[in-house]
Amino acid sequence: MQQKNKQVWLVLLLYIVFAVAASVGQFLKSKPEDPISRYNNYLIFKSSFQYLRNHVNMYSEHPEAYYDLYKYSPSFAVMFAPFSLLNDHAGLITWNLLNALSLFLAVWLLPGISENKKIFILLFVLIELMTNMQNSQSNGLVAALLIGAFISFEKQQNVIAALLILLSVYIKLFGLLMAVMFLFYKKRMQFIVWAAIWAVLIFLLPLVFTSFDGLQMQLEGWVEMLKNDHSLSEGISLFGILGSWFGLHHVKIFILAAGLALLMISLWLSRYKATFEVRTWYFASLLIWLVIFNHKAESPTYIIAASGAAIWFFQKPKPILAEKVLIALTLILTILSPTDLFPREIRNSWVVPYSLKALPCILIYFKITYDLLKPVKLSKLKGLKIF
Repeated sequence: MQQKNKQVWLVLLLYIVFAVAASVGQFLKSKPEDPISRYNNYLIFKSSFQYLRNHVNMYSEHPEAYYDLYKYSPSFAVMFAPFSLLNDHAGLITWNLLNALSLFLAVWLLPGISENKKIFILLFVLIELMTNMQNSQSNGLVAALLIGAFISFEKQQNVIAALLILLSVYIKLFGLLMAVMFLFYKKRMQFIVWAAIWAVLIFLLPLVFTSFDGLQMQLEGWVEMLKNDHSLSEGISLFGILGSWFGLHHVKIFILAAGLALLMISLWLSRYKATFEVRTWYFASLLIWLVIFNHKAESPTYIIAASGAAIWFFQKPKPILAEKVLIALTLILTILSPTDLFPREIRNSWVVPYSLKALPCILIYFKITYDLLKPVKLSKLKGLKIF
């Protein structure tokens, strides 16, 4: 037991060290003459609160402060208010520590998985988390919120589950899909009511720092930005693979519709035998789905999918050979390919052009979906209710 406690503290220390190292590395690489700061995303997040408070459209371009556009909700700008009190160095370190420690805590609180396997999950996703932190992104926090929602569902804490899901939604809209998990559990109306309450409260949060007119202005800017944020981007996703491998560049809406249909079918059928194992599989597939069906998915986004893949694999008592191969491919292509541990020539010639980072997660998603559907016999579906 004492040896196990030492291992846990060592992993926690690794998470802290990686968060600080990712931050310090970005400081050292940023030069005054560079047009774009190495921690540009953090500057976008931090500046948004100032623009909100000063009634300045946060969704317009602000080249004097950062490159690119702010694409999150006005409520997320309020969540970033404490960071506006810190200088960039302290703020970035704190932000990366929040991403790292929240994910560590979420994984450690997962039910039904041994402590040894939780350590393996944490170590497995650590390098992918580092990729997220080196880009000062929010995906580690989003993954933690979604895992926390799953834990709350399992503990029948629907109020907390609803809060965590809505917090993730106001960071990244795709977190809303996590709400379908409530169909596995009891007290569904309680979840729906509290989800609506949290949605309204978080939506109105900016009014603490701005007026109704100011919030309306920001919301109009957000909607306009989203409307204009159309591009030919296919992301590191299933869309990227279909485009680069087969030249299918104009089928996103059809593939997305098919993906949603498959996700809902597997939800409906897997509820027939909703054991803890089945619920965990579906949750893991959901984490992966959010990334591989996202045409804006970038390399830092994959901490969400990698967490799903790790939870799926290490929750299994005895993974078969094919599953071991899939998780090994995830480690090599998804996690290690963007790092200096991976041959640069192979990365530039094959991994990046052909979106190979997404491939293992896509294969795992379809493997999980197959396993969710496989045990169901049509003769047993008679009378099965969707709700």
